[in-house]
This record gives sequence, C-alpha cells and structure tokens, in this order.
Amino acid sequence: QVQLVESGGGLVQAGGSLRLSCAASGRTFSSYAMGWFRQAPGKEREFVAAISGSGGTTYYADSVKGRFTISRDNAKSTVYLQMNTLKPEDTNVYYCAARNGYGGYELARVYDYWGQGTQVTVST
Repeated sequence: QVQLVESGGGLVQAGGSLRLSCAASGRTFSSYAMGWFRQAPGKEREFVAAISGSGGTTYYADSVKGRFTISRDNAKSTVYLQMNTLKPEDTNVYYCAARNGYGGYELARVYDYWGQGTQVTVST
C-alpha cells in the first residue's frame, strides 16, 4: 500500500512558476514509476508527466514539454513537478500517481495509487 500526499499548489500569475511535491509512504518508493496528471471539472484526467523508478527516464505531454520538469528523490520518497512559464490553461487540480509496472505511463488507468490532488490556479 502506498499513500501519496501532494503539496505546493496555489495561485500564480501567468508566466510564473510553481513547484509541486508528492510525498509517498512505504519503503519501496524506487520500485514505482510516478506520474503527474491534471483534471478540470467535467473533463477527463489528463497526463502531464511521468518518471521511471530510477529517475533515469522521463515523459511529458506535448502541452507542457519545455515548461515543466518532473524529478524524484528516492531517498526522500518524493516526486516533484517544477512548472515554469505557467499559462491560464494550466489551471487544474494536479494529482500524483504511482505505478508498479512498466509502460503506458500516459494512461491514468494503469496507475495503482493516487493522491488527493492539489489546486493550481494561473491568473491572467
């Protein structure tokens, strides 16, 4: 069982930056690939970024490539999402997720555990 707790969301002006954190419980954090997703009311959960268990491989949605960076610190059982040059369309609830397996990182249905989400609001 893995419990995930996100933090770092908030209100920021367009062009600004935020850093989200997701702290995981459990002693096998490095065995899980981690992903970040976002969801607006009435819309499907959207893939943002993912990172392999070792941190050696990362994946990004085209909409955030070049602006967002996913990283992890396995010693701290924490995954991060650095978000730069934020746009109003980045406004969403952001969720982190853990996957005990390989492949399909952009698919929400393959993840085994989810956090409660953190709100990110980007104003114009």
